[in-house]
Formats: sequence, C-alpha cells, structure tokens
Amino acid sequence: MRALSLILIIGGICWGSLSGIAAERSSVPNSRALYHEMALAGTIDYAVFERAIAGYNRMGGHDKDILTVIDFTKPSTEKRLFVIDLKLKKILFISYVAHGRNSGEKYATSFSNREGSFKSSLGFYKTENTYYGKNGYSLVLDGLERGINDKAKERAIVMHGATYADPSTIRSCGRLGRSLGCPALPLAVSKKIIDTIKGGTLLYIHGDDKTYASRSTFIKQDEIRKDRADI
Repeated sequence: MRALSLILIIGGICWGSLSGIAAERSSVPNSRALYHEMALAGTIDYAVFERAIAGYNRMGGHDKDILTVIDFTKPSTEKRLFVIDLKLKKILFISYVAHGRNSGEKYATSFSNREGSFKSSLGFYKTENTYYGKNGYSLVLDGLERGINDKAKERAIVMHGATYADPSTIRSCGRLGRSLGCPALPLAVSKKIIDTIKGGTLLYIHGDDKTYASRSTFIKQDEIRKDRADI
C-alpha cells in the first residue's frame, strides 16, 4: 500500500512538471499562427516577423508582451517600424523611422557597430529608461548582440524624435532625413511610441545583411522555419 502511495505521489509530481512545461511552451508565440491570426501579410514580411519572434522566444523573461520591429529592407519613404502587442495580438503603431546617414540614401544597405561610423546597427535591443537630451525625449537602447550592436550605448544610439524624420521631408528630398545611427521617429508620434515600448521590451532591427544570421546568437538558422511557401 505504501509502495502504491509512493508511486501515485511520484506520478503526480511528474504530471505536474510536464503540465508546467506544456503550459510554458503553449505561452511561447508561434510565428506562423500569429502571423495569420493578425493578418500581417502585406504589412510585415513573414521572414522578418519570424526572426523577430524567434529572438523574442529565445530571450524570454519579458517585462511586457511588446515587440518592436524595424525593417530596413524597406525604403525610408515607407513606414517600416511596427510596434506589436503580442498579448492583444494587434499592431499598436506603424511609423516612419530614419536610418544612419552612412548606411545609405533611400535604403539602408550598410551597417556597423563602430563608433563614428554614423551607420545603423542591426539585431536585438532591450529598451531601458527615458531621458531628455539634445534630441529631446529619448529612449536608451541596450544592444544585446556582441560584435553586432553591443556598442549602442557607447555610440549614444537611442530612439528619439526628429524633424528630419517627418514624412514631409520625403516630398522635398525624395527620402526621409537621416540620423547619426539612431532610429529616429517623427516628432508627432515619437513620445507615444517611446512611452509604449520603454522599460524592458524587445526591439529587433532587420536589414539586408547576409552575415547577420550567421553571427547572431538570437537567430539560429536551424530554428527558422523553411515552410514559407504558403505564407
């Protein structure tokens, strides 16, 4: 009888552990299901969204269910910043965003982690605190990827508003204005976006860089799905 009781106790512990694991796994966003459920086709490229979700899942321990994606494969004449609420499964903001002046003209094609490069850096960042500086209300970004964007603080790469990021510059210049490497936003929306994503959310900046995926510890190629034909 005592042996039977012991077996039942052990079985209960194992079942509880397995249930906990299953619950934890079920709470991890599935990129394909979420992409379809949110009807993101035509708004965010699936390959970009998939990488962003892969990094989000790998990082874990999020303070908020907010994910920000910047797609620098799009020209600066298009809105290419997306703030996504993964819990509510909705896009909160879609905005223009400037890239670094030495990353390219209309398109950002070159990226760097080097001080003084005046280029944008790719990869995953964690948002931190806000402050008022020479660019007004700004958001500190912590670059999480060694050799890719980990010098963001040293380079003073922050998110802030700027007049040159206003879409009116597109009409006069044929493209958005450019920063010294910061993801700068139109002043009309910068504070709202910063206040939404500040305090420990994840930012993913995507670009056309063939070497990034092989160097990133957040993006594992064998974990990126290959079955994209039906997207």
